[in-house]
Amino acid sequence: MSRISVRGFAVASATAVTTVGAVVGVAAGDATPNDLETTAAGTTLLTDIPVGDQAQVQSASLTQQADAIAHAADADAKRSAEEAARVQAAQDAKAKKTDAEAAEAKKKAEEQAKKRDAEQVASRSATRSAGDFAVQGSYTVAQVKDIARQIVPAGQFQCFSNIINEESTWNYQAVNSSSGAYGLVQALPGSKMASVGADWRTNPATQIQWGLNYMNDRYGSPCSAWSFHQSNGWY
Repeated sequence: MSRISVRGFAVASATAVTTVGAVVGVAAGDATPNDLETTAAGTTLLTDIPVGDQAQVQSASLTQQADAIAHAADADAKRSAEEAARVQAAQDAKAKKTDAEAAEAKKKAEEQAKKRDAEQVASRSATRSAGDFAVQGSYTVAQVKDIARQIVPAGQFQCFSNIINEESTWNYQAVNSSSGAYGLVQALPGSKMASVGADWRTNPATQIQWGLNYMNDRYGSPCSAWSFHQSNGWY
């Protein structure tokens, strides 16, 4: 029987060699399990196996190698799937947080808009107008404030009062020597107040009405005007 030189080819493990050797022993009748186990401890060459059984040895080795490769591939696939799941979970959590923050911001914006609208409606709901007050020759600060309380909505009066305190200290004949601004609200020029009444120089009711209209039109309400005034020193 000729020997085939295939040095370097070995069965993948001692267990595989033992199993294949057992089959060879049964088929050839010239080996025992102990002999095969001893051989498995070293390197078994195809030249040491009868030619008729070499195909079985090759097949057993290749099968085991294929199983090992498949097992490794399964492990890699599992790790990849777990990593992908982790990344997806993190992305989902981030998206959920972003959506929640956006929803909260939208809710706050809607609440602020409703509050602003309510303030604007209230600021336009004056109890009385300038024409409802009889004209006097002069007015005390207390009388001027009383007129303002009847023209300016209650919820806006304190803000309105804060502005008047800053601008004229409730002097309806106050004149700014530098700019010429006039009256309670320091209109510039004072003649702007003629849009409410020709008596704007002497009638605080006319000035209060014009000032309220101005604050509503420019800022939405006296309180919004006061907020601007606090930040800028003017309105």
